[in-house]
Amino acid sequence: MSDEKARVFIVEDSKTSMAALKSALSGEFRIATALSGQEALKAIPKVNPDLILLDVVMPGMDGFEVCRRLKENPAIDGTPIVFVTAKESVEDETRGLEMGAADYITKPISPPVVRARVRNLIQLKRYRDRLFNLSAIDGLTGIPNRRRFDEQFDSAWRQSFRRWEPISLLMVDIDSFKLYNDNYGHLAGDECIKQVALLMKGMARRAGDFAARYGGEEFACVLSETDIQGAREFAQRLLEGIRELKIPHAFSPAAEVVTASIGVATVIPRDPMAPEELLEAADHALYDAKRLGRNRYAVSNFT
Repeated sequence: MSDEKARVFIVEDSKTSMAALKSALSGEFRIATALSGQEALKAIPKVNPDLILLDVVMPGMDGFEVCRRLKENPAIDGTPIVFVTAKESVEDETRGLEMGAADYITKPISPPVVRARVRNLIQLKRYRDRLFNLSAIDGLTGIPNRRRFDEQFDSAWRQSFRRWEPISLLMVDIDSFKLYNDNYGHLAGDECIKQVALLMKGMARRAGDFAARYGGEEFACVLSETDIQGAREFAQRLLEGIRELKIPHAFSPAAEVVTASIGVATVIPRDPMAPEELLEAADHALYDAKRLGRNRYAVSNFT
């Protein structure tokens, strides 16, 4: 365990059971709570917990449905979910485990057992996260690499398809980067890429949004639940943000500082579309932005 306390989110409609779980865990972990499934679905993406304790039997929306919806969110999918229930049904336990639950705890709880199970699962998650970061994070910038982009983009596409919601994709390319590298050196080029990546990471902060290094000086940014107007506004803010970095580029034909060209595409996924079609549309829009003089964004007419 790291020095920072892990975050545990408890979803429990019984105030008595909630108090027992909080008493068992609050000394070792940071606790956040919700008294219903609906409340949990709103709060959990904001809290980004290390583990979720989820009551099975709740009015309105039971724990199985909450689990299913949480598993649809790419940002939450890897978080261990532990069902807490008074039932000792083999069928219910099997159903929960098949949905991706990490464990089951039965009521009335044993505080030492709950602490031990939660501790072990969080340690396992942190170990898995470290391994994941080695394979999915770009070593230079610290943001997701192309491999991770492909995985998250596919997941975001499927979620938008299920919910009939728009998804937007931005392809971003630093303008005249070869000239920058040739004249300022590769160390300066690496620093330039890192600053742009850090800016994009800071802007893509909503649950379901993410920025990735696509390759070289090119980046991709997925904006879930974002229509074309929202994507335009994001692209404009990103252009302004990159210019405001004020990285000198005396050899660029577009400006005296580092700038970027951006291709924007938006769609509500439907059969028989594939995510590659949105990627191709954004790439074509990026080409248009460069052709029109760089330091701007262009929008695909993809629908």
